[in-house]
Amino acid sequence: MRSWTDTLRFAFQPVVNLATGGVAGLEILARPETGDILADARRDPELDGQLAVLAVRAAARRETLLPLHVNVFAGTLADLGGLTPLLHAVREVGRLPWEITLDVGPPYTHVPHQALLEALAKLRGQGFRISADGVGDGDVPLRLLVDMSPDLVKLDASLLVRPSAVRAMRTLCDELGALLCVEGVETELQYAAALSAGAQLAQGTLLAPPSRLPAAEVYVPPRSPADAAPLRSGPSVREFVRPAALLPATASAGQVRALLTGSPDVSGVLLVDREGVPFRSVHRSRFLLSMSGRYGHALYADRPAAKLGDPPRTVGIDATAWEVLDVVAVGDRDRTSDDVAVVDRFGRCVGVVRLADLVRALSETRVEEAAGLNPLTRLPGSDAITGEVDRRIAAGRTFALSWLDVDHFKQVNDGAGFAAGDELIRAVGRALQHAATGTARVGHIGGDDFLVLTDPEELAPLAASVLDAPWAAGGRPVTLSLATVVCLPGGVADHREAAACLAPLKKAAKALSGASWVVGRAGLPGHEIRRGTGPQAPSAGYAVAEPGRG
Repeated sequence: MRSWTDTLRFAFQPVVNLATGGVAGLEILARPETGDILADARRDPELDGQLAVLAVRAAARRETLLPLHVNVFAGTLADLGGLTPLLHAVREVGRLPWEITLDVGPPYTHVPHQALLEALAKLRGQGFRISADGVGDGDVPLRLLVDMSPDLVKLDASLLVRPSAVRAMRTLCDELGALLCVEGVETELQYAAALSAGAQLAQGTLLAPPSRLPAAEVYVPPRSPADAAPLRSGPSVREFVRPAALLPATASAGQVRALLTGSPDVSGVLLVDREGVPFRSVHRSRFLLSMSGRYGHALYADRPAAKLGDPPRTVGIDATAWEVLDVVAVGDRDRTSDDVAVVDRFGRCVGVVRLADLVRALSETRVEEAAGLNPLTRLPGSDAITGEVDRRIAAGRTFALSWLDVDHFKQVNDGAGFAAGDELIRAVGRALQHAATGTARVGHIGGDDFLVLTDPEELAPLAASVLDAPWAAGGRPVTLSLATVVCLPGGVADHREAAACLAPLKKAAKALSGASWVVGRAGLPGHEIRRGTGPQAPSAGYAVAEPGRG
């Protein structure tokens, strides 16, 4: 009698890195010839655990080096308290637990959350990576999602029609230290939406459909400035991580040679100890050159490959792209093309980054940033600030948006000359940039007008450092006006509404004498006068000032 395992097949679907266009991993999907084994597995934790084991063994038969995504139901983990057979299977096929991401999927209804969290902690301690699957289309509670602290969040593509929700999820992922993946991408429009919302990974039939053989190539639509996801200053190394080719520290040179000759896309091999910590880095070209010498194969084939390797270059998973460049810059110039190993907080390798990916992305970022800089101060224009305002609104963050300008600036230019006026503007820009710490962002939107975006607690020291300074142009004393609107979550819909709230506050600040500062709150009338002389505030601390200064 045929067993159900005889009719079970597995398909592989790539998970694509949107920054590099490369395959970051393979999700293994059960494909029974008859029946609905997934429905059975949802009700039977032991069966679900068996499917996970069979998935890993199926991938081993395909001899893929890529990291794997294995599906498991949340109820299975809570019921079994972990997946010990899966750990044994991973070791049997010569893989490492941190090469395996468990895609934990719904339903979560009636799943005991504490038992699930304890099982996840056990699996994470064994080295497995955790993904929260089916978010946006499943029933995972937000509190549980935060408590799970996943390494990856898989968002259903149906949520792309609500970009603010996707951006909010990206912000949450950043707080959790997780990557955001959109699954089920079927159209180029969805692909562009995933990019613009800040997703780092994606999978779907557009990129590559599930197939019996692991895909070597995927389709990635060409990127344009209009649909490219904005790279922040100092992008995270997480956005550029590629799968690493790993072998045990005891591997022979012959084993490394077999891996490299059978995998032409692999640029190097990392030798890792039993815990997965990088021990030696073997560069493809240098290694094959040594092996191809007159007596190379005879000398090295059976000897430890570590003798032909170099100390690995490593960065933490929370490093920025610029920190990777620093690691490369201080080393041997002959190793600038070496992959840099990315390690987790335990020192275990989770992938590699290639210098070419970083240089290309950072160059594009600098070109885009330069195009938006004000030529006088070299500060970003309004687009950069308003874009960040919209991101904070989508994330539900409280923020303060301020408008600063020079009082009577036309008279300054007429009296002191344009050169003195330009130097004053540059000096104010430098002062704002120097005072902007933490999450503060400064933009020069033209003329003598600046925008400053901060957290509310960053306001007072920034205002003091700029307003207390003695300003002059051509020997003439000059004062500045600062207007601030504080926006609470839900207080404004977008940057346009925030700017509309700010406009009357600017007029109120200009109505005061001397260096002035007024603060208002979006949705509430009036404002608080914190600096400047003129109309006095009522006892409640707010006053509505009439415009008086130009």
